[in-house]
Amino acid sequence: MRIPSFPTIIRTFYAFSNTTTRALPHYQPKALLPFARGTILKSMPTIPFLGSLFSSSSKDMTSYPVQKSDDEWQAVLNKEQFRVLREKGTEAPYTGEYDKHMPSAGVYTCAACQAPLYQATHKFKSGCGWPAYFDSIPGAVTRHTDRTFGMARTEIVCSNCGGHLGHVFKGEGYPTPTDERHCVNSISLKFAEGDPVQEGKGSKV
Repeated sequence: MRIPSFPTIIRTFYAFSNTTTRALPHYQPKALLPFARGTILKSMPTIPFLGSLFSSSSKDMTSYPVQKSDDEWQAVLNKEQFRVLREKGTEAPYTGEYDKHMPSAGVYTCAACQAPLYQATHKFKSGCGWPAYFDSIPGAVTRHTDRTFGMARTEIVCSNCGGHLGHVFKGEGYPTPTDERHCVNSISLKFAEGDPVQEGKGSKV
């Protein structure tokens, strides 16, 4: 009897136990290479039982240009957007709208405040199950050290509203200009075909 790989077990466990995100679609990946297997484990999402280990729970005391109460955010975000953006949750891998979205032009903006975050040309295929970017628009993303459960990771948030985007990982060997991977939740983003950076749109709400 062939024993399934650990990432496969985790994804299966997630699909049956997570009640805050939609069920995973039927996904039959090719055999995971050692590199891809390590990438998945490094950025595994919030899962009941493992959720507190892989999410970000540190309190952000930074003052951002856009300030709203939880009630005000809940009035403009849906339940899942609020869970990820304001409560630092994580969506299931391979389910996000922008995971395989590879436009040649355009800008990804914050789903909460519409601030421009990433150019389409920053995006690359990482195979990790979440949208991956090797860089961001200058000043658009703020980094915090996340020491949840003693693991030092770098959390990334929107510099305009503080909305949780995901984490950034360095030195994984991807053939990109920065050797960084901004691992971002699709639900934290919106895509604009134009260029809000040059058009001056959506920087504040």
